[in-house]
Amino acid sequence: MAEAQNQNHSQEQDIHQLLKVRREKLAALQESGKDPFQIMKYDVTHHSMEIKDNFDKLEGQQASVAGRIMQKRVMGKASFCNVQDLQGNIQSYVARDSIGEESYADFKKYDVGDIVGIKGEVFKTKTGEISIHAAEVVLLSKSLQILPEKFHGLTNTDIRYRQRYVDLIMNQDVKETFVKRSKIISAIRRYLDDQGFMEVETPMLVSNAGGAAARPFETHYNALDEDVKLRISLELYLKRLIVGGMERVYEIGRVFRNEGLDTRHNPEFTLMELYQAYTDYYGMMDLTENMFRYLAQEIQGTTTIVYGEHELDLGRPFERLTMLDAVKKYAGVDFNEIHSDEEAKALADKHEVHYEARHKKGDILNLFFEEFVEDHLIQPTFIMDHPVEISPLTKKKPDNPDYVERFELFMNGWEMCNAYSELNDPIDQRARFKAQEEMLAQGDEEANTTDEDFLNALEIGMPPTGGIGYGIDRLVMILTNSPAIRDVLLFPTMKTLGGKDQ
Repeated sequence: MAEAQNQNHSQEQDIHQLLKVRREKLAALQESGKDPFQIMKYDVTHHSMEIKDNFDKLEGQQASVAGRIMQKRVMGKASFCNVQDLQGNIQSYVARDSIGEESYADFKKYDVGDIVGIKGEVFKTKTGEISIHAAEVVLLSKSLQILPEKFHGLTNTDIRYRQRYVDLIMNQDVKETFVKRSKIISAIRRYLDDQGFMEVETPMLVSNAGGAAARPFETHYNALDEDVKLRISLELYLKRLIVGGMERVYEIGRVFRNEGLDTRHNPEFTLMELYQAYTDYYGMMDLTENMFRYLAQEIQGTTTIVYGEHELDLGRPFERLTMLDAVKKYAGVDFNEIHSDEEAKALADKHEVHYEARHKKGDILNLFFEEFVEDHLIQPTFIMDHPVEISPLTKKKPDNPDYVERFELFMNGWEMCNAYSELNDPIDQRARFKAQEEMLAQGDEEANTTDEDFLNALEIGMPPTGGIGYGIDRLVMILTNSPAIRDVLLFPTMKTLGGKDQ
């Protein structure tokens, strides 16, 4: 134990000395009038991969790149360094006779982690590596910290999430994940724009956080002396726009739910919701299936996606099952034979499914689904026709009003989206809100409250409408084979340390 403590203390002293040396180097540069932080710009003509992909055209041509020194080998009058930029990395050959004695003396003092600009001729070394023969090396920023050791990299997940900027430097696959995330969102926008949808923005601070079953974050608006909430959904404002005559709208934005953290949940996450007038939940199924297939082809170049140990086939028609049929198939229980809340609770007791006293038959059907079915839904599957008790904003099925026109898409055992034939009857909607208020009074902190302005909008008149919400982060996880939601959020929520980190 004592030996380990002494070793740690020695390492801390070594690191402190290295950091001290870096600051001394910066001070010397500043005293000599070479302060890198005074440089305002650098003209970059090419990136690393661009040079490698177009070597036949660029060989012998001048190119200037900029990036971070990741490796450096000083060998007397000539040296090599490896510079990392947005696209990857490229080697540079730096010789004293090419850049001048003073510049070469400065270069030898540069550290791994420093940001430089390099201009020179594109060539290939004797070993066949495409490189830049430097005619100019400019220090653009001095790194005062030490990057993780190259061969071991940055593997501590807590540090990776807290210091994403270091993670992006050290782990190229992480950067590629976030580049791909941007491409996914751009592809979604292209697809919806081509379908005639219009992107809109709605409020994040709201007096009534409705549209989903979740606890909101609450805050106080000083200027108005009012308590407000952060939105948990985009739904109710987007429906107001359908009332106003905007027939196809969507929004991609952050929502906030005061809940726990795990591999699939973060209290702030990216949600996309879209609403289309004059269609129903079948129209939303068709749109979803076509969009997911389009995204897979655009991002992966195939409709067969590998996620973990599973191969997901988005090319074939997605299976469609009612919740009743799914529970019957996987749990062996037919809720069509259950005719009362008491019978449902007795069945739950028999199968050791936990429920609360306030729960009704429809709630218990959903609990059976969560317990016995979800994990089996690996291939894309639409689960349809949910019980009315858990669907306060959805149209009832005309031939069976205990159930509603709603579906959820499941892949890899995860819920990927949630969609309805939207309830546009203001009288029915008021009754549903009242039922939610009663649930709230009974202790359900995720229940909705009555939104009078939304009811007023419905009384103005909303056409038959299909609507849907997608968890963008889970979609990115699937399309990038990422194991946890934190791996697709640049800055995931973290417990505060010393008042600095989130």
